[in-house]
Amino acid sequence: MKTKLWLFYAIIATIFWGIWGAFAGLPAEKGFPETLIYCVWAITMIFPALIVLKLVDWKLQANKKAIFYGCIIGFLGAGGQMILFHAVTMGPTYLIFPIISLSPTVTIVLSYLFLKERTGVLGTIGIILALIALPLFDYSKGDEGNDYGYLWFVFTLIIMFAWGLQAYFMKLSNEFMNAESIFFYMMLTGLAIIPIALIMTDFSANINYGVDGPWLAAGIQVLNSIGALCLVYAFRYGKAMVVSPMTNAGAPLITAIIAMIILGFVPGTFKVIGIILAVLAAFLLAFDPGDEVAEEKS
Repeated sequence: MKTKLWLFYAIIATIFWGIWGAFAGLPAEKGFPETLIYCVWAITMIFPALIVLKLVDWKLQANKKAIFYGCIIGFLGAGGQMILFHAVTMGPTYLIFPIISLSPTVTIVLSYLFLKERTGVLGTIGIILALIALPLFDYSKGDEGNDYGYLWFVFTLIIMFAWGLQAYFMKLSNEFMNAESIFFYMMLTGLAIIPIALIMTDFSANINYGVDGPWLAAGIQVLNSIGALCLVYAFRYGKAMVVSPMTNAGAPLITAIIAMIILGFVPGTFKVIGIILAVLAAFLLAFDPGDEVAEEKS
């Protein structure tokens, strides 16, 4: 059963992130700035971090190596998110998000070269299909007449590599750290960047502090936080080169389905193709017998 624990946690992370993705933009649409949404998300990380630490009798690993790698993972994730806030104000989102969605390629290459991870034929096909599907979920035809410059592209590449590296270090650190400590340092680094988010916030604007502002954001961002926690556990038991593309393809799939059913969104041709490829990829990654030889961690 331990060899399939990665699948359990990956599915939970995918479901929570998929639901989160469908509703993540609602607070901003109602007048609550995205920079403050980041602050709310960082705060929601506190509760699951404390809960899982309590489950392991508060055994936080505080040696230099654990702190170093924990902070690397946290800053790569939270820092990438902060850069994203700035990038979307400078460039076309219809290009930014497809590029960022290719971050699993970074994880796969690093895991193959340095962690010596391998997968079976079905898993390999699944990874390829997932990588093809990822950009399709966020692709939309934009205004070709806009001159966005090039800085947005530089920032987007930084985010892509940051999140790809984060997944790699998350798997690497699981070899000598418990998942609870990893997530705790992710929470701490997320909180540490809050001052930057506050500086970036335009408090002179009309900000919605009502129930459908910060409180709605909190309810939605809890899903994000729990998904992140489950991802850490998925990397603990599974291969980074499988977990990363599966979750990154599966979550947009669920988001797209919810958008179609609840929000009345009708996907374009590219998104339909992405949905089909993601379903096939998730199926192949989940049932590839190659994951049975993965190293188990108790």
